[in-house]
Amino acid sequence: MTRYARDVAIVAFAQTDHRRRTDDVSEVEMLMPVLHDVLTRTGLTTGDIGFTCSGSSDYLAGRAFSFTMALDGVGAWPPISESHVETDGAWALYEAWVKLLTGEADTALVYAYGKSSAGDVRAVLSRQLDPYYLAPLWPDSVALAALQAQAVIDAGMADESAFAAVASRSRADAAANPHAQLKGDVPPGGHLVRPLRAADCPPVGDGAAAVILAAGDTARRLCPRPAWIRGIDHRVEAHALGVRDLTDSPSTRLAARHAGAFERPVDTAELHAPFSSQEIVLRRSLDLDDSVRVNPSGGALAANPVMAAGLIRLGEAAARIHRGASDRALAHATSGPCLQQNLVAVLEGES
Repeated sequence: MTRYARDVAIVAFAQTDHRRRTDDVSEVEMLMPVLHDVLTRTGLTTGDIGFTCSGSSDYLAGRAFSFTMALDGVGAWPPISESHVETDGAWALYEAWVKLLTGEADTALVYAYGKSSAGDVRAVLSRQLDPYYLAPLWPDSVALAALQAQAVIDAGMADESAFAAVASRSRADAAANPHAQLKGDVPPGGHLVRPLRAADCPPVGDGAAAVILAAGDTARRLCPRPAWIRGIDHRVEAHALGVRDLTDSPSTRLAARHAGAFERPVDTAELHAPFSSQEIVLRRSLDLDDSVRVNPSGGALAANPVMAAGLIRLGEAAARIHRGASDRALAHATSGPCLQQNLVAVLEGES
């Protein structure tokens, strides 16, 4: 396993109750309780944080530099060292982790948020596509995921009943998650885009999440059982879908190898699989067998606030380590169509 200059851990995690619509609150009003909650869990104040990094999307907000308004939720005073990534908050966590490795800060606040309800998220996500050949055809995110799901079926890896089993297990596990948007039995329904049914697809909803990172003895002081980041890496595949094997995720496998995921078994895996068919692809790419508890939180099929869902996977995995439910967990986040870009982290608790 790679040895880093410093040991860095996730010491606190908080998230909203994810809802289909939050017309009654602004992004700042949605975010502020989460930021207060995660700081309270450590006893820190905004002035104690050495670095702040956020993840969000101007496309969802419908205005440029929308993240600057969200900074009102952090506070305008005292001045802070701050950065932002225009993608899922998992990549903001990666930037903050690198910052702590350099020794320029001992603590970091990472947060992410998204209000998908304000527009047509399926159309918004099509802006991730190649602007010359694919985007002009206007395939939306569900249609592209359906192409991937059909490729999985054609390859003999799974069938629609396997997709349904993933959706059913996710909703059942979400019953114990007070923050999940969907939980309980999967309602019957026809195909949304064949071969995917509504339960195979992520719910549209609004939400936010935040974590606090700390290094070395600071982490031990702030948390009884820190979730140490033993390895973390992210990789990206070709932009053009036609040159990729959609039944496999080599970028996930490569990121996992560099993060040390294959060196020892994990007991938990929080996978950012917005579509049921994608969980099957990810499990195969990560060599996860039935002994691994996959998405005990319900995963992205139970709540998928765009730009925060990947960070939530890291937070949920860390929270299980904090409370002693896991000793070694894998967390995964994805961005782009059909699992184009993937981040993998390995988290461990001290015995």
